[in-house]
Amino acid sequence: MTSTQRWPEKGWALLQLLLVVSFSQAEEPVCRRRGDPENPQLSKDGDIMLGGVFSFHSSWKDRQDTYMHKPLPLQCTSFNFRGIQYAQAMLFAIKEINNSTDLLPGISLGYKIYDVCGSISRGVRVALALANGNEVVSASSDAPCTRPAQVQAIMGETSSSPCMAISTVIGPFHIPLISHFATCACLSDKTKYPSFLRTIPSDYYQSRALAQLVKYFGWTWVGAIRSNNDYGNNGMAIFTETAQQLDICLEYSVSIFRTDPPEKIQMIVDIIKASTSKVIVTFLSHMDFDILIHEMSLHNLTGYQWVGTEAWISDSQSAAMDKHHILDGAIGLSIPKAHVSGMREFMLDVKPLNSSSNEFFTEFWETLFNCKFKQSKSSAVNQRECTGHEDVTRVKNSFTDMSLMPIFYNVYKGVYAVAHALHNILSCNKTCNNKVQLDPFTILQHIKKIQFKTKEGDEVYFNENGDPAAKYEIINWQPSENGIVDFVTVGLYDTSLPADKQLNLQNKSLFWAQNSQHVPRSVCSEKCPPGTRKVLQKGKPVCCYDCLRCAEGEISNITDSITCERCDPEFWSNERRDACVKKEAEFLSYEEIMGALLTAASLFGTCMTAVVAFIFFRYRQTPIVRANNSELSFLLLFSLTLCFLCSLTFIGRPSEWSCMLRHTAFGITFVLCISCVLGKTIVVLMAFRATLPGSNVMKWFGPVQQKLSVLGFTLIQVLICILWLTISPPFPFKNFKDFKDKIIFECALGSAVGFWAVLGYIGLLAMLCFILAFLARKLPDNFNEAKFITFSMLIFCAVWLTFIPAYVSSPGKFSVAVEIFAILASSFGLLICIFIPKCYIILLKPDKNTKKNMMGKGAPVYKYQLKLLIYIKVHVMLPSSLALLDSMMSTQRWPEQGWALLQLLLVASFSQAEELVCRRRGNPENPQLSKDGDIILGGIFSFHSSWKERQDTYMHKPLPLQCTSLNFRGFQFAQAMLFAIEEINNSTDVLPGISLGYKLYDICGSLARGVRVALALANGNEMVSAPFKAPCTRPAQVQAIMGETSSSPCMAISTVIGPFHIPLISHFATCACLSDKTKYPSFLRTIPSDYYQSRALAQLVKHFGWTWVGAIRTNDDYGNNGMATFTETAQQLGICLEYSVAFFRTDPPDKIQKIVDIIKASTSKVIVAFLSHMDMDVLIHTLSHHNLTGYQWVGSESWIFDSHTAEMDKHHILDGAIGLFIPKAHVSGMREFMLDVKPFNSSSKELFTEFWETLFSCKFKQSKSSAGNQRECTGHEDVTGVHNSFTDMSLMPIFNNVYKGVYAVAHALHSILSCNKTCNNKVQLDPFTILQHIRKIKFKTKEGDEVYFNENGDPPAKYEIINWQPTENGIVDFVIVGLHDASLQPDKQLNLQNKSLIWAQNSQQVPLSVCSEKCPPGTRKVLQKGKPVCCYDCLRCAEGEISNTTDSITCVRCDPEFWSNERRDACVKKEAEFLSYEEIMGALLTAASLFGTCMTAVVAFIFFRFRQTPIVRANNSELSFLLLFSLSLCFLCSLTFIGRPSEWSCMLRHTAFGITFVLCISCVLGKTIVVLMAFRATLPGSNMMKWFGPVQQKLSVLGFTLIQVLICILWLTISPPFPLKNFKEFKNKIILECALGSAVGFWAVLGYIGLLPMLCFSLAFLARKLPDNFNEAKFITFSMLIFCAVWITFIPAYVSSPGKFSVAVEIFAILASSFGLLICIFIPKCYIILLKPEKNTKKNMMGKGAPKPF
Repeated sequence: MTSTQRWPEKGWALLQLLLVVSFSQAEEPVCRRRGDPENPQLSKDGDIMLGGVFSFHSSWKDRQDTYMHKPLPLQCTSFNFRGIQYAQAMLFAIKEINNSTDLLPGISLGYKIYDVCGSISRGVRVALALANGNEVVSASSDAPCTRPAQVQAIMGETSSSPCMAISTVIGPFHIPLISHFATCACLSDKTKYPSFLRTIPSDYYQSRALAQLVKYFGWTWVGAIRSNNDYGNNGMAIFTETAQQLDICLEYSVSIFRTDPPEKIQMIVDIIKASTSKVIVTFLSHMDFDILIHEMSLHNLTGYQWVGTEAWISDSQSAAMDKHHILDGAIGLSIPKAHVSGMREFMLDVKPLNSSSNEFFTEFWETLFNCKFKQSKSSAVNQRECTGHEDVTRVKNSFTDMSLMPIFYNVYKGVYAVAHALHNILSCNKTCNNKVQLDPFTILQHIKKIQFKTKEGDEVYFNENGDPAAKYEIINWQPSENGIVDFVTVGLYDTSLPADKQLNLQNKSLFWAQNSQHVPRSVCSEKCPPGTRKVLQKGKPVCCYDCLRCAEGEISNITDSITCERCDPEFWSNERRDACVKKEAEFLSYEEIMGALLTAASLFGTCMTAVVAFIFFRYRQTPIVRANNSELSFLLLFSLTLCFLCSLTFIGRPSEWSCMLRHTAFGITFVLCISCVLGKTIVVLMAFRATLPGSNVMKWFGPVQQKLSVLGFTLIQVLICILWLTISPPFPFKNFKDFKDKIIFECALGSAVGFWAVLGYIGLLAMLCFILAFLARKLPDNFNEAKFITFSMLIFCAVWLTFIPAYVSSPGKFSVAVEIFAILASSFGLLICIFIPKCYIILLKPDKNTKKNMMGKGAPVYKYQLKLLIYIKVHVMLPSSLALLDSMMSTQRWPEQGWALLQLLLVASFSQAEELVCRRRGNPENPQLSKDGDIILGGIFSFHSSWKERQDTYMHKPLPLQCTSLNFRGFQFAQAMLFAIEEINNSTDVLPGISLGYKLYDICGSLARGVRVALALANGNEMVSAPFKAPCTRPAQVQAIMGETSSSPCMAISTVIGPFHIPLISHFATCACLSDKTKYPSFLRTIPSDYYQSRALAQLVKHFGWTWVGAIRTNDDYGNNGMATFTETAQQLGICLEYSVAFFRTDPPDKIQKIVDIIKASTSKVIVAFLSHMDMDVLIHTLSHHNLTGYQWVGSESWIFDSHTAEMDKHHILDGAIGLFIPKAHVSGMREFMLDVKPFNSSSKELFTEFWETLFSCKFKQSKSSAGNQRECTGHEDVTGVHNSFTDMSLMPIFNNVYKGVYAVAHALHSILSCNKTCNNKVQLDPFTILQHIRKIKFKTKEGDEVYFNENGDPPAKYEIINWQPTENGIVDFVIVGLHDASLQPDKQLNLQNKSLIWAQNSQQVPLSVCSEKCPPGTRKVLQKGKPVCCYDCLRCAEGEISNTTDSITCVRCDPEFWSNERRDACVKKEAEFLSYEEIMGALLTAASLFGTCMTAVVAFIFFRFRQTPIVRANNSELSFLLLFSLSLCFLCSLTFIGRPSEWSCMLRHTAFGITFVLCISCVLGKTIVVLMAFRATLPGSNMMKWFGPVQQKLSVLGFTLIQVLICILWLTISPPFPLKNFKEFKNKIILECALGSAVGFWAVLGYIGLLPMLCFSLAFLARKLPDNFNEAKFITFSMLIFCAVWITFIPAYVSSPGKFSVAVEIFAILASSFGLLICIFIPKCYIILLKPEKNTKKNMMGKGAPKPF
């Protein structure tokens, strides 16, 4: 662990440990400086001091600290001019403020600036120095600890990681830290970094901007390189997240740090070489980037397009280093350019730096001018001598380069922000209030609120996260002719704009890699051609795919299609799969054999019925015809004829009418038929009922009633059919489901209820008829018709009962054939059974056709029967119908990362050793069990499982931990260790002549206590005199440590003892994180890593089909890491977690109760428990109170084989549990040794007493135990008579692990000491040597088990699969039902044996645990908000969409001409709608049009016939005839709007309408003008009529009309109307209509028509009272009033009317206005001409008197 460590985001547990140590050492309230002093490199006194933290050096000398001596100070290397420039910018701002009279007048700012060399630990030290004033002072200061901060704010640091460390340390003191270049988005978190601010935007915006820039240029396959610090890691994390959202994939993402070894940088170069991506996105600091470019230059790696961040993209130093033009064409983001007047000159004046330490200035000067002073210690040779008078202006290097002026400007703005805050606090006007007590918190609050403008006009302010507004320039590296790179601004990125406008690239020529003018291409896979779809390559990002050919019936007609679209149901895919071809249509036709045969049968039946009817008619007077009710017989024959013929409606291509006709005709005719048969049956019964004395039945069922009954029964069926046709009639339907390459044309039922009601009613009548006929079959008569009716109904019912399943199951046209067959079969059955026997008698047995034979020999009682058997009628209808934060106490968890803080703890600890003597800190730690030996082994176990909770305030020294809840498992593990030591000590084969001793400690499961006893084992921290003067360096007290049981304590202990290389061998710590040898170098274990167990558990869960499970874990590293690996593997296997909760055994009861509530509320039936056995016991205890049974538990090795847990499960909650455990083991002699508890008597009396009392449930007399009602302990109790967890040996495999661990150490020692018959005692043992030997050992135990460790210190991973199977006596049997071996192939790792498994509640069936059932066709899966992907709702497809597969994730939109069926699993063709001649509305409008035309023709004829009469001549006969002609055209043009729109009809309808109406209105306008002119002409001297004579009138009509013709020509030329299929108006219909083309043209035509009537109306209105008996202007006024009213009403009606109704509205408007003109203008004249001829005189036209003067 060197000072190159990275700063983690989380290290709070270690920080707490640091604070505990610090407070525990503060035994008296005085200050004592620890470590070496830190003096600033640049400083100046002032009234108010500001701090500065910059990196004047970019690296330091690497070293390995052994912590055997006090670490030396950091030795900085690689002088960094950038750090000097940032410091100069700060000094410039301070000088400017000090010289200002406007800002802080009378107040001088001073500064202390430190060099941190880029080191995090040094950054923390100087930050504390700035806060405390850590200059050289006397060794022991008795001044009070509390004092004001030495500086009011700190400027810096440049990088994010140091800023995070510094801000974490100074944050609690509220000292503002303002960075100019730390961009990590993590620093915006004010809960972690409350006092941090910055003048540069957060990387959150830059990362997203880079991703959008990459997407803009179409690069979807890129590499990524980042600095291995918080700046790079966090920035790249956000870039990666955004890139995924934008479908950009990363081929590789690697990290680098400038102090990394060369082989790591070489590895990155190799990765770039092997990559296929041509674009590299870098999130690197300029120092790291310089290292990378240097290495790439050696390999001449050109041709890559680089995308960079602000850290290097505008850095001329990086550009100068790029000698091989590797970065030519690079593009990236930079802070907008800035200029600060006077700053450049100040920065180049290096004289003020001479006030710094002589050594620092000398190094700066020598590096700046590349020279060497005489007295210099520099090792550089062949350099000229420095004079001290060198001129900076002649030097060209990174110090004189001002390309980073925007960053210098950020430093400047940060200083001014502090100054403005101070100005406000001190209430400065002309002077400042010096009496105000400054404190950093107040300054921080004021800085957050300030808003000011710099002298350059830039506004400075901070948002709630302490960040400025984010704006970036897009920079392109364009090499110039002289080889110098020009940083050209080619665009801007502004986050304050809307998302689609943030990225703005200017129209400038960009240069790309290798000076190319073309945008580079960087994709993983080439585009997929039409006919294929993209399929992701396994294990690669989504940008890498194969092109898979579309399946049959699917096509893709675009490039890079991600799916193949299913062809429209009427189509099928072609051979190339890039187009759909029309399917073959299939229906039952007359042409095919089956259709022809059925047609023939139908016609044969019809003819046969006609022949029978003819026979009956020919012999209608014979007794047999008369006796069988001839009227009902003929009606029955007629209905049978219809039944035979109705079958023909089922043959042929289904149409709308045929579909409605076939079922209704069949239903009505069959009911008519059955009604007649029913009537005949009732008559038979009534006839015999009437023969009883006094019976008057026949009068209630005479001929009239029989006819009415037939009519009534039939009418009911007619009513059912009408309702069916009205509500949901049958319709033609294209069936695409039965055959993939055919379309089955069939009639859909519309309403299935209607169909089955029709069929059911027929069946009801048939059953009623059958029952009545059956009852009457034995009535006395020679010819009892009831027998034949019974037989016919029997056949009828049999046929139709057989029909139902055959109809339902037959596909396509065969279902139609089945129905036709049923119709024909039942019709033939009725015909043959009822009529053929009678025809036989009539034609072949005429002798039986007599009245006497019909009546029989006796019984005149039947005389009325003959009369009543004449009439039969039947028709009846019966109506038919159809749902962690744990409190951080001493139970703190050990984090995985906290190395920087831990190093800080160790450095602080060593830096406190001011003289070479040891001083014990804190209380001593004494072992609970110990024994001396030649070599001592340590043991750390938990003899207790918990401790008493307390809240430490750190105001006083914390009390020692008070352990509770004795844990027998810890004693067993300790006994296993003692057994192994005893066996080795008694052995002559292993370590002969060497005795092993031990020191065993109880840590109660506490991490903090674990660390303390580990240090005690390493240092020998027994009770000794307080001032211990022995030297600090000494050998370790123990050579190896056994334990601990849990992962978290092992992580803590291994972190502490790792630097000392003391082996720690655990028997039960399974966390996969412990395999990381960089963090835990001395850790080994004899139990497999949870990495394998977690994956095995996930595979086990998947094996049983459980995709919806709950998860409970121990809230420590064992549980958290194990569950993390399980979760990751589960996601890969398609398993979802409903909940994942954590708890610890010391958690308060309400938290555990909350977990119980979560389980109760859950829907999953499987619970995966990654729990330690102690935590499982706590959980089971709580679950038992709630009797939570019925859940399938899946467990880890920690509890699945624990008989103590099984014994606690009184309510059988865990019955059927399944899980993994270490393979069974047996060690001879171990059980007997473990049950011998005498060695424990060597432990502390208190511990032994507690152990004995707990073991035997008794109480010693002297005991302090609070337990009551317990017997007294004698001390001679027998262990063999006790049954509890101590005597339970079910965990023998774990005890064996302890045993193997001890033997591993013994074998290593045996090898080191070169033991044969004796061992070499002179060998100096050290833990590091022992650790190396342990890693290499490989031996077999006496039981034959092989022991060795892999490179991670782990043994091989094998598990037994255990099933909890309760026995009859209530004891759980742990049955091995399978094995899991991680060393085998993945598909063979899990091996379940053919054993009967027991599941929850002793079920034999595998439990089902899924979140959602499968979605049927017609629905799609919709993820439930906030739930995993396994939880979804089955949402019915929207109208117009279908899904025809189970568990479909999408619904496919039907083709625009199609619509989804009711079930949403197929698309059906939409109904096409237009105004046709066939429908009623179209027919009525056509009739009205033709009537108007005829009416106009009649008027024209009348006018022509009486053309010489005054009334015709007086009203300008020529214009009248032209008007009548145009009106005829107006009436006729409405016909062009009716019918299916075509290209010509669309163009004709509007133009014809427009021109004819203008012609019409022009004529009316002409007549109106004539009326006005005529009266104008009567004025003296008026010559008006010559200007508007007949010629002018004709020309005016022609002119007005030509204007409309011109408008129409323009309309048709530019954008004519065209036929359009409108899918928008109705979802289930296609509206065929004419689109206007140009709406302007349409409304111009209509507007011009409207203009002329308004003009005409105005003129006519003016002339309405002119003197004349027949003033035509009145009628024109009225006609124009109607015309305008109609068309004004038309506009909103037209716009709002849907579909064909808009056409109807337009036709109506045309007809209404035409009729208005015809009636108003011409009908009054016709009335006079025809009915009042006496008024049709010139005299009457002129009036009696003279005209009135005007």
